[in-house]
Amino acid sequence: MTTPASSPLLAALDELRAAVSSCAFPLDLPAAHEARRTQQSLADQLKDYILPRLNRLDAPLLVVVGGSTGAGKSTLVNSLVGRRVSQPGVLRPTTRSPVLVLHPEDRAWFAGNRVLPGLARTTGDGPAGVSLRLVTDETVPVGLALLDAPDVDSVVTENREMADQLLAAADLWLFVTSAARYADAVPWGFLRMAVERTVAVAMVLDRVAPQAVDEISAHLREMLTEQGLGQAPLFVVPEVPLDDDGLIPLTTVMPLRIWLGNLAADSAARAAVVRQTLEGAIAHLIGRTPFLVSAHAEQLEAIGRLRADVDRIYRAAGAQVTEGTADGSLLRGEVLARWQEFVGTGELLRSLERRIGWLRDRLAATLRGRPAPERELSEAVETGLEAMLRAAAESAAEQTSAAWRQTPAGTDLLDKDGAGLELVSPDFRDSASRAIRDWQGYVMQLVREEGSDKRSVARVLAYGVNGVGVTLMIVVFASTAGVTGAEFGVAGGTAIVGQKLLEAIFGDAAVRSLAARARKDLDARVETLLGSELRRYLGLLDALGVDPDVPDRLSAATHAAAGLR
Repeated sequence: MTTPASSPLLAALDELRAAVSSCAFPLDLPAAHEARRTQQSLADQLKDYILPRLNRLDAPLLVVVGGSTGAGKSTLVNSLVGRRVSQPGVLRPTTRSPVLVLHPEDRAWFAGNRVLPGLARTTGDGPAGVSLRLVTDETVPVGLALLDAPDVDSVVTENREMADQLLAAADLWLFVTSAARYADAVPWGFLRMAVERTVAVAMVLDRVAPQAVDEISAHLREMLTEQGLGQAPLFVVPEVPLDDDGLIPLTTVMPLRIWLGNLAADSAARAAVVRQTLEGAIAHLIGRTPFLVSAHAEQLEAIGRLRADVDRIYRAAGAQVTEGTADGSLLRGEVLARWQEFVGTGELLRSLERRIGWLRDRLAATLRGRPAPERELSEAVETGLEAMLRAAAESAAEQTSAAWRQTPAGTDLLDKDGAGLELVSPDFRDSASRAIRDWQGYVMQLVREEGSDKRSVARVLAYGVNGVGVTLMIVVFASTAGVTGAEFGVAGGTAIVGQKLLEAIFGDAAVRSLAARARKDLDARVETLLGSELRRYLGLLDALGVDPDVPDRLSAATHAAAGLR
């Protein structure tokens, strides 16, 4: 019976395949290594076996011949077919292509990419380890194919991984072991996995000395029973001389050949094998996805902690700059000296409240005959503000790197892709200077716009746009420095001079509005500047590709598939 491709279970499992593939485990967290292996295993089983088999329940039975090194798998396959179709050998220093032997009538099913789509097909030797070599032979019964897989305990990693993938794609495991190696640990690990997945298994005990057949086969049967495989068919192949073609005499392998032929001819028996293995594979898949959900959530949690460190530290850096540009901190050193030269102090400050008109005259006299003192003040503001920004950015970069290195995940991320992040960006100084100059230009534009009113235009022209503009900057930098208090320091006092001057030009309400708009624009530019530094860290996290929606998608897809199973 053919299962329609539109069946609800098939659709649910295809959605589950997409969700499994969407998982990501880039950070080396405790569950990551096992999660990657599980993800690859489940993805392979879905695309290699579950989905194609659900599409065609009546497709030929795939029998994968697996086992340990030296068990005689290839010789057994060749002997069942009656000719050499797979190259035997104990030592395989390179990955070899698996060989699939099938009846010519079944070739169409396996020639395409429905089964094991990741392996290219070839009819020759093919490139090692990347192709599935198809061999047709009429001695193979219709409805059944034999796949000679690499050794499960090969010294070559690629061989072992391919053996695992091929066994996961099988309807039936024909597991071959030898009298010398039937108790080895690695093959039994695979057999226990077969029990866990309820895969249909048949055992072949190969190369048994005739006098030891009863004893060894009885012991193997006990071991199979203990491991839950007591119902698995067991075929014993005694040690006999090979013929001139290197084949086991046909009479020796005839019981196995007859059993395979009967299985291929009995549609009910084939269906039972398919149902057992398919149901077990789906159950195993559904049972393992919660682990992927948990491991993916672990990645998200670690990324969230790293992201929180970045946000916290750079938010504090921004607040530090905001405070430093509003509490009078900038009105010290070079900026203060240039401001005092620009506006004057002493008697001017003491007579400020009584003689605003005199202040205007004094300021105008100060400006006449000097080489643009407002330019020196503007440059001092730029230098001081740039130094403050750079100090905040440097501190944030150092703190963020230190915070990330408190965790193995953060350390690994910085070591792999975070070179130089403990320092500010190479172009930060230029970016900061440009942002400050742009802000100063914005302040000048504010003055021009406010001074365009006919009531204040003459006053602005009297002092110059640049002079009024730098005065507004000084007021912005002292917006929380006791500007309205009776007791103030030098910085606050000099800022009051500027504020009173601006009030005389624009009026009290206008000055408050101008200062607020200039402050808001400055804060926005600082946020943008530090945000570009912050995004260097967030870019590393975003590049990991850990989708926060995946756990919910995977859980929902698992639930849907479980309900339909």
